[in-house]
Amino acid sequence: MTGSQRVVLLACGSFNPPTNMHLRMFEIARDFLHRTTNYHVVAGLMSPVHDKYGKEGLVNATDRVQMLRLALNSSAWVHVSEWETHQDDWTPTREVLQYHQELIDSMVNGNVDPTVKRQRVDGSTAWLTHLSGSTDAVTIKLLCGADLLESFARPGLWKDEDIEALVGKFGLVVITREGSNPYKFIYESDVLTRHQRNIHIVTEWITNEISSTKVRRALRRGDSVKYLVQDSVIDYIYKNALFDTHNKQARRLHVLGKEFMGPCGMCEAAGTPSRVHACGGVNRDAVSIDAATVTTTTLPPSPTPPPSTVVT
Repeated sequence: MTGSQRVVLLACGSFNPPTNMHLRMFEIARDFLHRTTNYHVVAGLMSPVHDKYGKEGLVNATDRVQMLRLALNSSAWVHVSEWETHQDDWTPTREVLQYHQELIDSMVNGNVDPTVKRQRVDGSTAWLTHLSGSTDAVTIKLLCGADLLESFARPGLWKDEDIEALVGKFGLVVITREGSNPYKFIYESDVLTRHQRNIHIVTEWITNEISSTKVRRALRRGDSVKYLVQDSVIDYIYKNALFDTHNKQARRLHVLGKEFMGPCGMCEAAGTPSRVHACGGVNRDAVSIDAATVTTTTLPPSPTPPPSTVVT
């Protein structure tokens, strides 16, 4: 794209679990930047926080990384960065952005250091390869919600030099949430006002208040979270009994909700009987779960519906 500036969007967070809104943020931000600026978004990164972050109910990083990989399976441009989870302790957001900026710079300049080469073995930085085709600079920006912007005002939460670096050196792309007024927070902060040209406020007109906290609550209560979280992530959660889904009621409702008209491709290829699938699905059967025992009861066929009446 002639005359454009290449940008990578990076979102830091717990992703506990990753929701559809987390994924949607990247699409909203990319559309906005392409429409209103000369930025060209070349990649997106999701960096899950370290286990030592200390947040209550935080499942281990291995599970959160795997859920992110499943959630992003259909995305061609957003990827998972495991670097933060592999550190010895929690890493400040400023350092996370600095590391990834240096990583990108080393690829664009062609002088990839041995550390980066070792990381490539597991494919965690494979997304970098397409950046080497051009020497044009690539800038990393922090993608976040309005709540992060508001958190800058909390005494003792952020170091002044970190705020200065995040806003002045890297820049923010802020997705607004309902009831938020990010411009007010920018106005009330000298640092934010000084760098307001580097803060891009993106209004999400299709409001969606999905949050990981609400998803975890629904999972604990055995409520459906379908269409809030990717199906593959939901399956992973129940398979590994994350977020208190080991309780009988929650697991029963999950399995009852997975009804297939026939065996899925994976089970069919493996020769699994179509009555109960290895993937967790069932074929027109009502399922009850008692500990590790799965029993099925075939339901009677549905009655033939009466012919429809058209009123003219």
